[in-house]
Amino acid sequence: MDSLVEGNHTAVTEFILLGLTQDPDLRVVLFIIILGIYLVTVSGNLCTILLIRVSTQLHHRMYFFLSHLGFSDMILSCSVMPNILVNFLVERNLVSYLGCAIQLLRVIFFGTVKCFLLAAMAYDRFVAICDPLLYSSKMSSQVCLQLLAVTYIGSFLNTSSFTFSFFYFFFFGPNQVNHFFCDYAPLVKLSCTDVSVPAAVPSFTAGSVLVFTVTVIAISYISFLITILKMRSTVGRQKASTCTSHLTAVTLFYGTTTFVYVLPKSMYSTDQNKVISVFYMVIISCCPLHLQSQE
Repeated sequence: MDSLVEGNHTAVTEFILLGLTQDPDLRVVLFIIILGIYLVTVSGNLCTILLIRVSTQLHHRMYFFLSHLGFSDMILSCSVMPNILVNFLVERNLVSYLGCAIQLLRVIFFGTVKCFLLAAMAYDRFVAICDPLLYSSKMSSQVCLQLLAVTYIGSFLNTSSFTFSFFYFFFFGPNQVNHFFCDYAPLVKLSCTDVSVPAAVPSFTAGSVLVFTVTVIAISYISFLITILKMRSTVGRQKASTCTSHLTAVTLFYGTTTFVYVLPKSMYSTDQNKVISVFYMVIISCCPLHLQSQE
């Protein structure tokens, strides 16, 4: 059953994910492309994690964060991409109320983890280049574990605001989610309750996480660039080029997540949300991890 009767209302117990497109020819093409991206993303991140764990030469602070970044990317892919693929194969992709909540919160949690890890990696690079003599003390194993603890605690707090918001909503009648997974914005549009305050709280917490991590990344890389551009050797120029590639990946990720989770929902349509979500959930997650690890 899709619903339960409560008083004079029909409470939704299942959602229907509408997916990306209903065009049968386009569905076949997209299925092949996204399946390939999914396999590359999962296998690539898994191999990277195993390589970092096995190889003693890679037991370095940057690779410590990189392994957790690869893990978060892999979980994000496994949370969303199977749903996209299923949507191409079935006419009616159903997900339970609880399953929808779990999917949404898993995406929020590991997406936030990725934000904090990118900031930690930027700080690590800043210390390594700008203060190399104190690198061992400033980025000791204890400090790395503390940064990791901040990452997961901060991610939990941000996810908690989305959790309270989701379970505050009441869904009666319409249960078609115009998306390929249970994303926050289309669920807000389905809610039959006043969502002005509950929807603002997650936007505030997500915005706070983005502002904090972007500030750390910006300060780290500005200092990093100033230091290496003062180097007269070609090594400094080479480091500047690797920094540019990393910043490109970071900019794309933060730009798309800000668009989806921070900006007011009235500023864009659901179709625009889906396109942007495909970009940051599928394309960016498949970006080579070496863009985030070059030094």
